[in-house]
Amino acid sequence: MADIFKNVGPWLCIYCRKPPMSYQPNRAAGGELGFGGMTVADGGQGFRSGEQDGDCPRPGKLFLGRGLSDQPSTDAYPENATGVEAPAPERKVMGFLDHLEDLRWTLIKSAAVFGIFVTLIAYYVDDFGLILSRPLMQVKADYPAMNTDLITNSPMGVFSVIIDICLLGGLVMSLPFILFFFGQFIAPALTKREMKVLLPTCVSAFVLFLGGSSFGYFLLTPSTIRVAYELNQMMHYTVLWTADRYYSLLMWLVLGMGAAFEFPLLIVLAVYMGLIEVATLRKYRRHAIVVIFIIAAVITPTPDPINQSLFALPLILLYEIAILVASQLKRRRKDEILEA
Repeated sequence: MADIFKNVGPWLCIYCRKPPMSYQPNRAAGGELGFGGMTVADGGQGFRSGEQDGDCPRPGKLFLGRGLSDQPSTDAYPENATGVEAPAPERKVMGFLDHLEDLRWTLIKSAAVFGIFVTLIAYYVDDFGLILSRPLMQVKADYPAMNTDLITNSPMGVFSVIIDICLLGGLVMSLPFILFFFGQFIAPALTKREMKVLLPTCVSAFVLFLGGSSFGYFLLTPSTIRVAYELNQMMHYTVLWTADRYYSLLMWLVLGMGAAFEFPLLIVLAVYMGLIEVATLRKYRRHAIVVIFIIAAVITPTPDPINQSLFALPLILLYEIAILVASQLKRRRKDEILEA
């Protein structure tokens, strides 16, 4: 046993800041092998700590041992030294349950903000109802004989109207805060390079959604109502606008256009992440145009080509803009790689 400690001992670790253990013969009868307070019978000689047993002033500090002849003095170990270079501070490692807890609070904050705006809109529901009736009034200016009085065909229809108004307004007004909360949630998992992309992405997503919603509110909805009224006039039908159907149509067009305007942003992100190449987007341009017109036919409530074109043309333009932006990002990324 003594031979084992004699060969291995100088390279073991001790748990204090004092110099590592020195090998000293122990001539006492029935000598014991001393190592940090632990003794083993060795038949006459052994290791003895440089300090008395129990005299280690700062236990728990890992210190790598070296050979017996070249051990440094006590002064070689400064007060704050640990013997091993301290690693750079790392991010706090979070477990699966910690991520779920963060996600839970993100959802709670988003729901709270959404609820606040829904409550605010419900309190001023009359004023918001007049604002949402503006596309109908805009068409009435072109057709003075059109009856724009909204009716309900069931006693409970007014509740559907109020819910539609509150949900539509609450979603649009709370969207910037929801994007901010989810940006905070995913930020710790991103690198510095990805963090530079997060803020422009959130801003672009909000601007595109707001632009699409405005396009649907100011242009697409009046155009749809105008076409529907002209067709009813051609068939000599009397038009009675039910409130729940009108607000459902408005919400579908406004939110649908807002979501559709996010399509270019998804293209740019896919190119930035390397999921698709710009050459592929250019190659399948005609296929993309066909898909856009199919989406327009699904979203627009009237089958006429005017509204479908009105919906599809902005998306085709945004598709071309997305290709240009993606090309610039790809070129800039190559330049960064070359500089690195």
